[in-house]
Amino acid sequence: MKKIITLVFAALMLAGCGHDSPLNSTGHYPLPGKIPVPALTFNPGHYICYRTSTEMIIDGHITDSEWSLAPWSNLFTDIEGDLKPKPLHDTRIRMLWDDNYLYVAAELIEPHIWATLRQRDTIIFYDNDFEVFIDPDGDTHGYYEFEINAYNTVWDLLLTTPYRDFGKVIDAWDIKGLKSSVKIFGTINNPSDIDEKWTIELAFPFDVLKEWGDVPADGTQWRVNFSRVNWKTKPVNGKYVKEVDPATGKTLPEFNWLWSPQGLINVHYPEMWGFLQFSTGDGSGEPSGFIMNPDEKIKWELRKLYYAQRAYAAEKNHYADNAAILLEYGYKAKGASPEIIITMTGYEASLPSADKNGFVYINSQGRTWIIDLSSDK
Repeated sequence: MKKIITLVFAALMLAGCGHDSPLNSTGHYPLPGKIPVPALTFNPGHYICYRTSTEMIIDGHITDSEWSLAPWSNLFTDIEGDLKPKPLHDTRIRMLWDDNYLYVAAELIEPHIWATLRQRDTIIFYDNDFEVFIDPDGDTHGYYEFEINAYNTVWDLLLTTPYRDFGKVIDAWDIKGLKSSVKIFGTINNPSDIDEKWTIELAFPFDVLKEWGDVPADGTQWRVNFSRVNWKTKPVNGKYVKEVDPATGKTLPEFNWLWSPQGLINVHYPEMWGFLQFSTGDGSGEPSGFIMNPDEKIKWELRKLYYAQRAYAAEKNHYADNAAILLEYGYKAKGASPEIIITMTGYEASLPSADKNGFVYINSQGRTWIIDLSSDK
């Protein structure tokens, strides 16, 4: 997205908190700066993804014979949630899975369908586009991004960490075995008429997705999100042209509409993404219920500490070793106070897991994980 594209190059140029960053003169990793905090209560969306035995034909047609048992998602909202007006056009998705693929269908209502980009791995969000973000293991590091426009031109990339944590962008990476198709209900690049919508079908191979996460089983949860970028345009000489701000002469900013809102204008906060819960049911019986893993709320408690540590370190040039110190930086422990250990690479903070059989961790690079200490594990 436009607001973070310059950060891509900055992240690759700066020595940050990544595992391969050089140590500074004090023998520690350089400290990152303060970052915006989502202005939303932690309540990500969720979707039950049923297993299909139907042979899925990826042709852009979201037919009942293939998709009837996959429920439509809620309509997308603005990236900031209720802080901003509702989107101008409706967007919704469906998902299914089988042994080989995660299937995604998307419906984008659009009276003026246009596209310009035809070269794979160009910056697709310079056109109106649809985007998919997948973090199979839910640790907020090592996730996939996919973008597609109305020409069925795609951009797939791999991010080692979010940009805020100085991640590397693996742009040359491709989703081997990806299937994609777009169906236009109307015309493309024709301002003289009114279009209805465009629909998308995608098949993401598990052979690729499982490289950074668990193989799906009944109840397995991944973190995912879906985004739609839409630009304001007007017809000029028979073509769509992006509108500009008359006061500045610059192109007006794009709209960003998401399935699970972020609470700020940055989709690269994976902790705000929704939950995809796999079900081995086919959707024909009693609907499966979403079950929130109680450790996710503990992760969120530690995430709030991470935000506060970023603000504290930006001012003090070191991390706090006691959670109480972070009160004036926006963190107040809810229940037990996290244990903080200062390390050569920053810090690690932990809280007991929900079942008290282990610990939930976050580090200064923002990664979360769980260690189970129970004797039968």
